[in-house]
Formats: sequence, structure tokens, C-alpha cells
Amino acid sequence: MEKVSKKSLWIMGGTLSLVLGMLGLILPILPTTPFLLLAAYCYGRGSDRFLHWLMDRSWVGGYIRSYREGRGIPLKQKVLTILLLWLTIGFTIWSTGMIWWLKVVLCVVAAGVTLHLIKIKTWRPEPPVLIEFVSSIEPVETEP
Repeated sequence: MEKVSKKSLWIMGGTLSLVLGMLGLILPILPTTPFLLLAAYCYGRGSDRFLHWLMDRSWVGGYIRSYREGRGIPLKQKVLTILLLWLTIGFTIWSTGMIWWLKVVLCVVAAGVTLHLIKIKTWRPEPPVLIEFVSSIEPVETEP
């Protein structure tokens, strides 16, 4: 039997974390952010190629980069995440015949995730700077 290298274990851990993070996008009981950050960490230890692949993905790269650099999460993303979380939890509670204490657990988990998201720094990108026109250009007057 072949020996598995440490780098391979880091890559496998990163891949498992990425899968769990993606499942967290649709399952409210799994947190997405910690798993995606863990995937980036594992890939960083195991393979630069995998890390660059993850960071270059438009659907997650900017999100991880902003979080790792301490900028936080954009307000729009926070609001959308909390809205989808509560819609999913509400639909699950309403549509299934769960016992009452399981419904309470789901609400407590959703409240905890909501508080965590609210506590994370909100990233507000700088507004684009408008380029000033050269002052020597004068407007042309038109005749009536």
C-alpha cells in the first residue's frame, strides 16, 4: 500500500471542506464561511495550484479574499444570506412534521448564525472616484 503524503492529506481536507461549504449554501445547518476558509487554508498548505483555483473562482474567491484581509462581508451579501437562512429554516419548519424541540433547535441555530453574521465587519467598498474634466475646456453655447 502506498504512503499518502502530507500534501495529499491537506488537499483532501481542503476538498472535503469545500464540499461541506457548498452544501452549506443550500443546507442551513452547515455554516458556509468556516468551511470555505478552512478549504483555503488546507489548499494553501497542500497545493498552490488548488489555492489559486479556489481564489480565482468568481463565486467564492472574492468572498474569501475579503474575509481573510479583514475587510468583512458586503452588506448585500449579509442581508441575502440572512434572508435565505430564515426562509429556508421557516420553510423546513412549516413543511415538515418535525417534533417541536427539533424546530426550536433549528431556530436557535439560525439565530446563532444570524448573530455571527451581524457581528462580522461589514465591508463597504470605496465609491469610484469621478475624473474631473480639464478646467480649460469651456462649454459650447448653442444659439436658440
